Amino acid sequence: MEAKAIGRYLRISPLKLRKVINQIRDKSVKEAFFILKNLPNKAAKMAYKVLNSAVANYKQLSGEATLDLNEIKVKIAFVNQAPVLRRIMPRARGRADVLRKQSSHLFILVEKK
Repeated sequence: MEAKAIGRYLRISPLKLRKVINQIRDKSVKEAFFILKNLPNKAAKMAYKVLNSAVANYKQLSGEATLDLNEIKVKIAFVNQAPVLRRIMPRARGRADVLRKQSSHLFILVEKK
């Protein structure tokens, strides 16, 4: 049994999000929750929400009343680039710089060990 969750258009750079996702890949869900709860950055909070959604989807699909988080593992987790918002910042002598506000798509798939 597998269940997935996708977080789309997350307002964070894919590189920053990948650093967090690489730490939870192929770990049990309980261990992944512990890691994400104790990391102090924005990416960990976003990944926590998507992982929580994947676990809820798994619980819904399996129909089990109680769920042991040690028996479920993060099978696949990856981050893709989402559209980049381009903004203009005024500079000296009438020039302008382009600010690239990146966003990400996060995909998490959980399965029973």
